[in-house]
Amino acid sequence: MSDKKDFAQVVDLLLMEAEAIRTTAARLHPEEVERALEILKNCSGKVVLVGVGKSGNIAEKIAATLTSTGTTAVYLHPSDALHGGLGIVTSEDVVVALSNSGETEELLTMLPYLKHRRVPIIAIIGNTNSTLARSADVLLDASVEREACPLNLAPTTSTTVALSIGDALAMTLMQMKGLTVDDFALNHPAGRIGKRLTIKVADLMHSGEGNPTIVENAAWLEVIAAITRGGLGAVNVIDDAGHLSGIITDGDLRRTFQRINLSDLETLQSGAIMTREPVMASPEMLAYEALQLMEDRPRQISVLPVVNGERVCVGLIRLHDIVRSGL
Repeated sequence: MSDKKDFAQVVDLLLMEAEAIRTTAARLHPEEVERALEILKNCSGKVVLVGVGKSGNIAEKIAATLTSTGTTAVYLHPSDALHGGLGIVTSEDVVVALSNSGETEELLTMLPYLKHRRVPIIAIIGNTNSTLARSADVLLDASVEREACPLNLAPTTSTTVALSIGDALAMTLMQMKGLTVDDFALNHPAGRIGKRLTIKVADLMHSGEGNPTIVENAAWLEVIAAITRGGLGAVNVIDDAGHLSGIITDGDLRRTFQRINLSDLETLQSGAIMTREPVMASPEMLAYEALQLMEDRPRQISVLPVVNGERVCVGLIRLHDIVRSGL
């Protein structure tokens, strides 16, 4: 087992990296940051991220973040660039180069060809006196006093700072471009995030013949038959015009039978069993919002009637359906 010293070291290293980010935030020049944002926002092509080794890993992640938040970006490995990959870089693009030393051979070899294409170069760099720093159009200082590595060798603090700068630029660009939740959802159609932002109640609800309904004066045996037929554990109660009057669940039936006398069964009708003014969903509502309606309450509910703007009953959605969709 690790002792308390090991735990303390982990905490100290986390605080060390956090402090490095804080120092970077205070050291960045406002005019350089504003110039970088202006170039990125006005880019009519794509943002090309370049870097070697661990800087390449960070560059690849920043490219993915930019793309998913409304700024088209790609990662280009400098070695690949020098063997034909440079063809993807056009004069409409912007290059963001990451390097801790600023003297990475592959990056420096690329510079003349990037300059020939008149491509703006934004450098996120650890050595502000390096060749890359002097060649860049915009310099963002990502220098650190030391790495979190005990030997001060493995890129750790420096890559954390570079990634933080990239994330900050991407999130600011996202706001500058006015990216909306709907825009974000279009870039994230899969996975839990995308599903929560795109799947609507209409996509999961039971409707038509799959949503049996009964009228308010239906006998209790008809209620049981309707719930059994639908297999949803509930049935919607409607009036003659199709408007929702209430809902009857398995639980409503059990509670009703517990409180009435057996002699009352002969005249028992759906109106005396149903829950009036139930929590409702609309077809256009996000399924995730419907899930929150079901769960964020003192007593959770497992089904919701679905009504349109005129309160006409159009379906029923279950908690089970939403959970099964992956939300």
